[in-house]
Amino acid sequence: MTDQDHKQLGTTLWAIADQLRGAMNADDFRDYMLSFLFLRYLSDNYETAAEKELGPDYPQLPVGDRRTPLALWYEANPNDTEAFEQQMRRKIHYAIRPEFLWGHITELARTQSHKLLTTLQKGFNYIENDSFESTFGGLFSEINLNSEKLGRDHGARNAQLCKIISEIAKGLAEFSTSRDALGDAYEYLIGQFAAGSGKKAGEFYTPQQISSILSGIVTLDSQEPATGQKKDLGSVLDFACGSGSLLLNVRHRMALAGGVGNGIGKICGQEKNITTYNLARMNMLLHGVKDSEFEIYHGDTLTNEWDWLRQTNPAKAPKFDAVVANPPFSYRWEPTEALADDMRFKNYGLAPKSAADFAFLLHGFHYLAPEGVMAIILPHGVLFRGGAEERIRTKLLKDGNIDTVIGLPANLFFSTGIPVCVLVLKKCKKPDDVLIINAAEHFEKGKRQNRLRHQDIDKIIDTYQYRKEEERYSRRVSMQEIEDNGYNLNISRYVSTAEQEPEIDLQATHAEIVRLAQAVEAAKQRHNGFLAELGLAGLP
Repeated sequence: MTDQDHKQLGTTLWAIADQLRGAMNADDFRDYMLSFLFLRYLSDNYETAAEKELGPDYPQLPVGDRRTPLALWYEANPNDTEAFEQQMRRKIHYAIRPEFLWGHITELARTQSHKLLTTLQKGFNYIENDSFESTFGGLFSEINLNSEKLGRDHGARNAQLCKIISEIAKGLAEFSTSRDALGDAYEYLIGQFAAGSGKKAGEFYTPQQISSILSGIVTLDSQEPATGQKKDLGSVLDFACGSGSLLLNVRHRMALAGGVGNGIGKICGQEKNITTYNLARMNMLLHGVKDSEFEIYHGDTLTNEWDWLRQTNPAKAPKFDAVVANPPFSYRWEPTEALADDMRFKNYGLAPKSAADFAFLLHGFHYLAPEGVMAIILPHGVLFRGGAEERIRTKLLKDGNIDTVIGLPANLFFSTGIPVCVLVLKKCKKPDDVLIINAAEHFEKGKRQNRLRHQDIDKIIDTYQYRKEEERYSRRVSMQEIEDNGYNLNISRYVSTAEQEPEIDLQATHAEIVRLAQAVEAAKQRHNGFLAELGLAGLP
């Protein structure tokens, strides 16, 4: 499937969503649409694996038989189904009974069966509790199949679901939907729904272009970036993971590096919003990440609700080789006295109530491995605001933990038009300076959002990797200069994009003015001569 086909699949599905959602708002319909796409993926992947497992015993459907092949096999082998499902859980980590497969669901929708709604509800419950070796409780908790937004009564809701699923099935049938294609379509739809959600999009979506910058940085060798990309990454954490797109971007880049497996030992994320948490878990599974390869936790990062992270035994406390995050900007929080003694903040002090930016940063930094690298997206205010933020920033600088500051263009996000920056932090960094990159002028202007082009992204990563200096773009700033500026990291203080006015040579300018005045006088005299010949008065 070509890139164009991938985009066309996403466009087709988005058109279906736009057509069918009716009075339902985009956020509500998103959950239905993405859940059905997820079910299609699980079914296709499972049936492909089942055919391989059963080999010649995998049934061939008679002409005109619209059942799934597995339904025939289950009927013919009732005593072997339990052992078969156990084997499938060992091989691909999950099992789905034939009555819950996408093929059966779409046949119920095609025939307008009154059983669709109840079968779908049972199927969702089965996937949550019985399909996987580890349970995925609440995976479909935001999908209310009894919502009045679908219809006034059971019959109307069933009919609407038949229509939605039939249209999605028709749209998918136009394409050869490989796993990668469905994953790309899922990401595309998340982006489209994000575009329609305005400020709410910041809760669940980091634009791919920005994800590419962060993943490009954290997958390079942390101590010697110039030596190139790591082959393997033990673990990666995104403590405000949204729909998981940033974590998947890191995974994709590691897979391209040709490491063992996917190049990542463990993918970990945390998300406070229940809807977005479910999106992230589906997104992982839909992109082929096995349930044993990732851990997404539902809970508040700032109060550190994840018990695993609160491990007090230093030998058992988790540390991550890479930390990436796009937390909510200038989020209001409650910095309590108890949090002041929290190991994450104890040596730095608490971020102000009005902006939790540094609280998020310190959380991630606390769990960074000694040889790891962290890249976090934050508003520019963290670079220069005073008070508690100045004290935190100053300590991080004095301790040599801030490696690079990258200023990005304005209006890159769906949720805000403000320009943002990327801070790269390390617990052990070799350079005794801070690399400042001012990429604010390098972008392509769009109708709704600006976008970073491939060359803009590559330039940022290349500048970071080789610690390059370029006039009006990047500088390695000494700690002495930063100290002289009161530990203020305002990017324009160090790398201004303003073009310098050319110096004016006053003597040459004066000579040019005299020359022009003489030329004007000579021209006037000639003009007056012509007027005199005509008997007319000349110019004074």
